[in-house]
This record gives sequence, C-alpha cells and structure tokens, in this order.
Amino acid sequence: MFVRIVKMSFEPDHIDQFLENFNLNKTKIRAFPGCEFLELYRDKHNTNVFFTYSYWQTESDLENYRHSELFKSVWSKTKPLFNAKPEAWSVDKVATLE
Repeated sequence: MFVRIVKMSFEPDHIDQFLENFNLNKTKIRAFPGCEFLELYRDKHNTNVFFTYSYWQTESDLENYRHSELFKSVWSKTKPLFNAKPEAWSVDKVATLE
C-alpha cells in the first residue's frame, strides 16, 4: 500500500465548481478497485488550495484509475479550474501514531 497526495490550486471563483464535481464523484473514486481511503483537505490560510490524500493497494491500481473513464471525466472538469500546475506525490507510510 502507498499514499498519493495531490495538491491543487484553483481560481477562487471556480472553487464551488470543483467541490461540486468532487462531491459527485468521491464515492466512485473511493470504490475504484485498489483505492482503500480518500480524503479532501483545504488549506486554512490559502483557501483556494486543496489536497487529496488517498491510499492505494498497488501502483498499478493507481495507474488503472488514472487511465479510466472515471478519471478522464473528473480530470476534464477539474483541470480548466486550476490557477497553478497541480503537484502530486506517491509516498510510502513510514509510521502511524494514534
């Protein structure tokens, strides 16, 4: 399992559009084979900056999602709303403290 973090920055007047699209598709993304966890975060100070945080069983599961019709549909509606290039990281969890 690994974690995928994606940072997205939007034009302020496009935030509602992004959130609407995310809310319409979040259950489908979470149900995609290999996705074990999905959260959306919003920066406290730069409120036009969002992060998705997801757990994937394997890198091929993430790649399957990234080549799916679901991703293409979500991304085609999300990409035009950006005001900066999105950034993404695939990371391994080193420690969890609860």
